[in-house]
Amino acid sequence: MNRVDLAGRVAAVTGGAQGIGRATAERLLASGATVSIWDRDAALAASVAAEIGAHAVTVDMTDLAEVEAAEAETVAAFGRLDVLVNNAGMAGPNAPLAEYPPEAWAAVMRLNLDGVFHGCRAVVPGMVARGYGRIVNVASVAGKEGNPNASAYSASKAAVIALTKSLGKELAAHDIAVNCVTPAAAKTAIFDQMSEEHIAFMLSKIPRGRFVTVEEVAGMIAWLASEEMRFTTGGVFDVSGGRATY
Repeated sequence: MNRVDLAGRVAAVTGGAQGIGRATAERLLASGATVSIWDRDAALAASVAAEIGAHAVTVDMTDLAEVEAAEAETVAAFGRLDVLVNNAGMAGPNAPLAEYPPEAWAAVMRLNLDGVFHGCRAVVPGMVARGYGRIVNVASVAGKEGNPNASAYSASKAAVIALTKSLGKELAAHDIAVNCVTPAAAKTAIFDQMSEEHIAFMLSKIPRGRFVTVEEVAGMIAWLASEEMRFTTGGVFDVSGGRATY
């Protein structure tokens, strides 16, 4: 493992209690950062935080007031917040668009898109005031290509890519980098929301012939969260095993 230098930095990872979020929290800790896990599963977040040596905050990313309170709690605990990894998300059901449940569409958008907006909105003022920040949004290759029978997920992740580009331009005059990653599917709890047919479809599209590991995604995120990321902003970084061609 290449060690990214995050010594002295404070990072928050949303959905940090499992999957890509937990792997990212562990990688940032190994790189010297202080890490706060933001997760709506209070018991799991507390347990994981105790196990890996992180801080835990219970927060529902779909509620802006709760996200603002999480930011304030983290800053109160550590004096600053340098890095935000917007990872919390959900897949939603697999169904043709004409049969897609409107309530499921709304739920996917609230977490996958509104949650990222809330996280960015809560941390940006402090980052601007302190003159430093790194924001990494977890999108998906589905946001580039669109997966059939996953319209809400695909649309939400495409919107995260556009949000990343927009915010990156807004903050380009500051030492604040805003980038996103577009992973292929990883074997995490999000698979529980998908049909076996959809999982097989996703695997068939990956030239590497396997799913990405959470550690591989975390490695890319750690680099994007580092001080080295001084120039690139609004970027989209592929972790799709060759699936994406742009």
